[in-house]
Amino acid sequence: MIITGHRGAANLVAENTLLSMQTAIDLGVDQIETDVHLTKDQQLVIMHDQTVDRTTNGTGRVAESTLAQIKRLDAGEGQSVPTLLEVIDLVRTQSPTIILQIELKGPDTAEPVVQMVEDQAFNQRVILTSFVHSRLVETHRLNPNLRCGALWTEPPADACLQAIGMGAEAIHINHQHLTAELVQQAHQAGLKIRAWNPDTVEEMQQMIDLGVDATGSNRPDLLIQLCRGAYSPE
Repeated sequence: MIITGHRGAANLVAENTLLSMQTAIDLGVDQIETDVHLTKDQQLVIMHDQTVDRTTNGTGRVAESTLAQIKRLDAGEGQSVPTLLEVIDLVRTQSPTIILQIELKGPDTAEPVVQMVEDQAFNQRVILTSFVHSRLVETHRLNPNLRCGALWTEPPADACLQAIGMGAEAIHINHQHLTAELVQQAHQAGLKIRAWNPDTVEEMQQMIDLGVDATGSNRPDLLIQLCRGAYSPE
């Protein structure tokens, strides 16, 4: 099973920072998941929320702040908010194989993300995801060769058909709403199925037992130990 570090290693290090990404890489993940928004001056920055309030020492909306303003903030543990380019550079420098899973979190992010991925010749090492499926449709229109994953918390009955219709190659489902039937449906439809975000050993084991293709977690250290037979309860 492919192991994804959610926002790097979000429950171990300040989320979506370069330190969090590096921690996930050092742990041995196969993929890193992160989120992008556009700043006021149209720069792609790594941030989950629409505002910087929760994860930095600042306040305000990302879309109403310039890159320079956001770069002055502390994102935790002395880390600054990284740009997407900085994350791509880190992943490329640190590993020849790790995949970067980029969630198109902010509006109007599809085109600039596709452009950056193409400019950086990083096409084969990204998966673009979104809950806003029109962004995946746009991504597929811009570059049908890029891998896309449709995000749902609780999937509709026709999730697989919807995913295929928008050009996605996978469905990404909250672990609480994953079933053996859905895994079978996805695989029969030729889709990958990826779980997010089991953070306890019990939840992780359920995903392993279901046979999902990949699992993302805020505790990639535990997931790695469990998948590789090294987990030992305290």
